[in-house]
Amino acid sequence: MSFIKTEDGTEIFYKDWGARDAQPIVFHHGWPLSADDWDNQMMYFLDKGFRVIAHDRRGHGRSTQTYTGNEMDTYAADVAELAEKLDLKNAIHVGHSTGGGEVAHYVARAKPGRVAKAVLIGAVPPIMVKSEKNPGGLPIEVFDSFRAALVANRAQFFLDVPAGPFYGYNREGAKPSQGVIENWWRQGMMGGAKAHYDCIKAFSETDFTEDLKRIEVPVLIMHGDDDQIVPYADSAPLSAKLLKNGTLKTYKGLPHGLCTTHPEIINPDLLDFIKS
Repeated sequence: MSFIKTEDGTEIFYKDWGARDAQPIVFHHGWPLSADDWDNQMMYFLDKGFRVIAHDRRGHGRSTQTYTGNEMDTYAADVAELAEKLDLKNAIHVGHSTGGGEVAHYVARAKPGRVAKAVLIGAVPPIMVKSEKNPGGLPIEVFDSFRAALVANRAQFFLDVPAGPFYGYNREGAKPSQGVIENWWRQGMMGGAKAHYDCIKAFSETDFTEDLKRIEVPVLIMHGDDDQIVPYADSAPLSAKLLKNGTLKTYKGLPHGLCTTHPEIINPDLLDFIKS
């Protein structure tokens, strides 16, 4: 397995497939998952001739189960170290959910020439938690309930989320995939409880407004309007307005985990954006 070691000694696991001279696509996973959540997209774009890379965020998957650094500044710094050590140039960075926040935070700070484009899918920016400045957000009690459930019985919580709102399996007429549910559970349970607990604050309370305003490269925002994890109205349209060069693509009726439930729709749209 491949790892880099960051300045603070954290080992970050990554996958790196494809020709080294091909254009790189870097995939950033959601909470509490791992690089494995991108297997479908990595195989699709590898077949299209791209170099595909995905890492396990610190505290997640096969990376070090960190006690500290489980916040967006350090997440973005870890990505910068990965990009430096792999010498990634002209890369497309694709982030889902929490990974979308990580992408926004990194791309806004990336060295010139490192990033060509970015994609935010079901992503947490601009900010999730409700406040006077963000009246359409989710109450802090929602995220407190996540923390309480994680501490009380993480294993059960990590079954309930994918079996219900994450993939829209709680909707009438939905056809749940037991394999998808168990794969979500498997990925989640590989990570560290402390890092997962801290990351709830990172994805819900980080304000990405200034990041979005700073980004110069083209950004595609993809979001299902039946997203029960990151509600559409307080995320995707607001992010699109803050970006200098943003394109919003809304998917009617699709859930938060749309890359897994509908790759036949998402993958070609990603390809079109990358090639445009």
